[in-house]
Amino acid sequence: MIDPHAPAPPGPPPPWGTSGGPGTVRLPVRPGTARFLVLACVFVCAACGLVYELELVALASYLIGDSVTQASIVLSVMVFAMGIGSLAAKRLRRLGAAAFGAVEVALALVGGCSAMALYAVFAWTGDWGGLWSHGPRLVLVAFSLGTGLLIGAEVPLLMELIQRIRRQDAGGAVADLFAADYVGALVGGLAFPFLLLPFLGQLTGALLTGTVNVIAGGALVLGLFHGDLTRRARWLLLTANLTVLGLLASAAVLVDDFERAARQAVYGSDVRFAVKSEVQEVVLTGGTHGEPLALFLDGRLRVSGQDEARYHEALVHPVMNGPHDRVLILGGGDGLAAREVLRHPGVRRVDIVEIDPEVVRLARQDPALAALNGHVHGDPRVRVTVADAFTWLRTAPTEAYDVVISDLPDPAITDSTKLYSQEFYGLARRTLAADGRMVVHAGPLAGRPRGFWTVDTTLRAAGLRTSPYRAGGGTTGFAAGPDRTTGTSGTPHDWGFVLASPGAAPSLSLAARPAPRTLTEQDLAAGARAVERTRIGGLAVSTLVHPRY
Repeated sequence: MIDPHAPAPPGPPPPWGTSGGPGTVRLPVRPGTARFLVLACVFVCAACGLVYELELVALASYLIGDSVTQASIVLSVMVFAMGIGSLAAKRLRRLGAAAFGAVEVALALVGGCSAMALYAVFAWTGDWGGLWSHGPRLVLVAFSLGTGLLIGAEVPLLMELIQRIRRQDAGGAVADLFAADYVGALVGGLAFPFLLLPFLGQLTGALLTGTVNVIAGGALVLGLFHGDLTRRARWLLLTANLTVLGLLASAAVLVDDFERAARQAVYGSDVRFAVKSEVQEVVLTGGTHGEPLALFLDGRLRVSGQDEARYHEALVHPVMNGPHDRVLILGGGDGLAAREVLRHPGVRRVDIVEIDPEVVRLARQDPALAALNGHVHGDPRVRVTVADAFTWLRTAPTEAYDVVISDLPDPAITDSTKLYSQEFYGLARRTLAADGRMVVHAGPLAGRPRGFWTVDTTLRAAGLRTSPYRAGGGTTGFAAGPDRTTGTSGTPHDWGFVLASPGAAPSLSLAARPAPRTLTEQDLAAGARAVERTRIGGLAVSTLVHPRY
């Protein structure tokens, strides 16, 4: 990819501050200092480049879902584009300083604005349908391609600049450049998750990175290599740098207003609460002035006040028709599953394992959500543990629960696949009493039957006998899956569940009391029959090392 110059012929180095013959430039500092400044610029550019890459992966995973796919798209497209950019830069070596300055200006603008552009397309065109439904993916590919082309052009041009300062063998120059490049990539890779993302957020973090990028590139070219530029080129480059800095600064000033407008475009105008926790983005809308409450986690609707009762009654009541003194809820920090559990007489203890403390805090303190869950977090029988469900189960006591309720995100979301694995179900089975029962939310049956039946297959592989069923959703807007649909699809909306037991296959029935408000024995039987008509056999088991969803 890189076409370094041949080693210089023997001879004394060019004098500092003067033209040293062909291939050298007039420098305002000593050659050793100049080489250090070039390598420092390589370091900064590499850090910025990796931040752009991670920003695209993180935002695409949040907006589009399936982090493995989005990371694969970004990485593969960018690496391909870097190769093309490196080849294209061979034609620009004659204009080394000017070309590098132009590349850095373009890269700062493209990389710095990439997160805002991707978020804007998702927010304002995501529900248009047709070709526009793929708009975020197309923008992701376009920015990955453009960023990769510009990053790929950097190293050959920097090689040209460093060789103009002082000729050396190609291997030594490449080693110096790549050492600075790799160390910069390390710093950028660590800065993104530990500094930029938690303290600035994705949008402001990308804009700041672009600002650092354009300052570093402009300072190197205009400060160190200004003698290599014509007067007109210097003014053009200075104007371009100041323009990009102005654009990035203006965007940074307006980023909060932009984010609020985009959030309203995605969630509606009644956004009451929005926070980026350490785990996910939590957004709460409605719940006042007659508006139905809605809780979004990472952009996916997890609770809809219009029909959450249908979901939670179908999840909880069949599994509670049996011994239920001790109940474990995996997920369910919103308290709604616990509300249905506590309606049953004889419940002595409910343990909730929720990964995000922000969800628990909302369920306790938000008036609308607390009223919806019946203030269950104030019940002395309810105990909450903030932990990852998989990790918690590894040290959970054996045969400690009569009922285990898995109220977790959709299995098709990449981050959730371990919670639908054979290993996870084996750990959950260990906590069940001999006559205990377990229920698993298995995703939508109508939209993803293969995923639903993979859950059933995996449960059986963990030594559990299963009775699958479904329940219809009354609100088309309830979409727990990663596609984040909002009712534009013609696919029926439903919820799939699998009731399981370590003994005989559990019967699908309801207790005499309490009587569910929306679920009947006839609904349950019809849901079981509907599920059987879609059965898919011969599916592979999903494991930690080979997820199948």
